Amino acid sequence: MKERNLLLLLAAIQFTNILDFMIMMPLGPQLMRIFDISPAQFSSLVSAYTFSAGVVGFAAAFFIDRVPRKQMLVVVYAGFVMGTLACAMSPGYWWLLFSRVFTGAFGGMLGALVMSIVGDAIPMERRATAMGKIMAAFSAASVLGVPFSLYLASVTNWHAPFYFLAGAGVFIWLGILRFVPVLQQSGGRDGVALRPMEIIQTVVRERNLRTALFLTMIMMLGNFTITPFISPTMVANVGFSEQQLTYIYLTGGFITLFSSPWVGRLADKFGSKRVFTWFVLISLIPIVIITNLQPTPIAWVLLVTSSYFVVSGGRMIPAQTLITSAVKPEMRGSFMSLNSSVQQLATAAAAFIAGLIMVRNEDGTLSNYPYVGMLSIVLCLLSIWIARRVKAVS
Repeated sequence: MKERNLLLLLAAIQFTNILDFMIMMPLGPQLMRIFDISPAQFSSLVSAYTFSAGVVGFAAAFFIDRVPRKQMLVVVYAGFVMGTLACAMSPGYWWLLFSRVFTGAFGGMLGALVMSIVGDAIPMERRATAMGKIMAAFSAASVLGVPFSLYLASVTNWHAPFYFLAGAGVFIWLGILRFVPVLQQSGGRDGVALRPMEIIQTVVRERNLRTALFLTMIMMLGNFTITPFISPTMVANVGFSEQQLTYIYLTGGFITLFSSPWVGRLADKFGSKRVFTWFVLISLIPIVIITNLQPTPIAWVLLVTSSYFVVSGGRMIPAQTLITSAVKPEMRGSFMSLNSSVQQLATAAAAFIAGLIMVRNEDGTLSNYPYVGMLSIVLCLLSIWIARRVKAVS
């Protein structure tokens, strides 16, 4: 019962964290129209959060194992809620950009803390299943959070979703105070926290840790070159209205709400590397279709985008299980913070690169998405080769 309640609360934390990042992408058409900004400027709004999260996550690696997990989570989540409130109150593009940087500084650490707590509290034989439940927060954000947020934005304005997130965050923060246990963590050799240089030396010295970080980098580059421009191209090229974008996240999120726990059980049964390979290979099909879509019936679009959500989310579950298991418990918090940093920086780089490749034409359409798709495919195939070289040690 305690384990289930802990996983539910961690999933709620991830729900708000993921939704805070995700909502920028479906709001893209509205923000580009209201602020009159280019694709590159829009990608800056997306990448600002992740770049900040990456930089702060790297710094957090040097102290995250020195502070009890619960105490750290309380402080970091409070900062995240305040940053989300600042986004809600933003009067224009530059204020919103700076608010995204502030929010990302705390949001990046949240992911590392959640994964570290799962690694500390859940035995290895149930860890992939637990990861599947945590990753279901992505599905819940898609099926519940994004449609509701888009509805709020359509009937009021783009500020409303961030007010909603900040309000929900207050209740979750109170839940952290009450329900997250004080976990036993070694914090280093013989209970002594590792010094910053020891952490760096360990990662540099151990090939397995370097490989796990490389897997994160390539996987995020492959995924987030595509994702930020799904919504803008659906409106500009395929013929969707801004209100119809809700259907994409509603259907995709609803399906992945059930598929994510199932993928976790598959990974526990057949092995994380094998399941990761299956899902990466299958993901190539919707990537090709999505990046080459022209005006298309909505039912076909929803089938393709939902398939993409299932397989792209599905490959993350065995990958996170592999990465979490590649590090020994005594430095899991520090390593997962470094991993989160790499993840966020790679996500920021992917959005930025995609923004440079994409071109906004005079008629409002967007060009060069197929080139972005080809880049994503190459990176996805490379991630399979890297994942096979990650070894589980804990």
